[in-house]
Amino acid sequence: MTTFRPCIDLHDGQVKQIVGGTLSDDQQGLETNFVAEHDSAWFANLYRKDNLRGGHIIKLGPGNDEAAKLALNAWPKGMHLGGGINADNAQEWLDAGAEKVIITSYLFDGPNFLLDRLQHIADLIGKEQLVVDLSCRRKNDSWYVSTNRWQDVSDYEVNAEHLEDLSAYCSEFLIHAADVEGKCEGIDQELVAFLGKHVSIPCTYAGGAKSIDDLQIVSDLSNGKVDLTYGSALDIFGGTLVTYQDCLNWN
Repeated sequence: MTTFRPCIDLHDGQVKQIVGGTLSDDQQGLETNFVAEHDSAWFANLYRKDNLRGGHIIKLGPGNDEAAKLALNAWPKGMHLGGGINADNAQEWLDAGAEKVIITSYLFDGPNFLLDRLQHIADLIGKEQLVVDLSCRRKNDSWYVSTNRWQDVSDYEVNAEHLEDLSAYCSEFLIHAADVEGKCEGIDQELVAFLGKHVSIPCTYAGGAKSIDDLQIVSDLSNGKVDLTYGSALDIFGGTLVTYQDCLNWN
């Protein structure tokens, strides 16, 4: 059954909600929807109190390690951690308290997907502790993985064959729909339906959710196989469209 999964997005050491497609190295043009008064541990403790397992902490660029560790210390083995994860530091973050680590950019050299890197990190830490984030953008009536904080679109299509191939090396997928991330304009329903048809392992979708009804929509479109994350629409992130309590009630 589709469930609500929580998140903690970190930027410059703070919990924020941003429009994902505006991320860049120089931060010019960055659109920020929300900056939290509370630190990352506050949110992790909230999720721990309500036993919301399987949420994700994403480090959006440098300067977020301390905030990430604060959240992991608040709920050891309660959340997944992504952002700059590679073969050299994956075990370090698991030791710091992440239940699983999330990888994207490490698997790419420019536009090219590197299967050997996925195989290597899966061998190092085990597939059960590995989540592959297929942040994607639409291109040519399909979806392609975007890397480097969603700035670069790769040549790797999110299709049925690739989802099957990747599932041999990880235990979950995290799918950010970068074109709608942070906009509160609705989910990519075609993408959710596609995922529901083709994923064989747990999968969480993030991007554009704007109503508590989106949980039912995702459940219907995916036959209950895809979970949903809310960001800027959620009241604990300054939103006015969805309440955290309603999400708990759904679960």
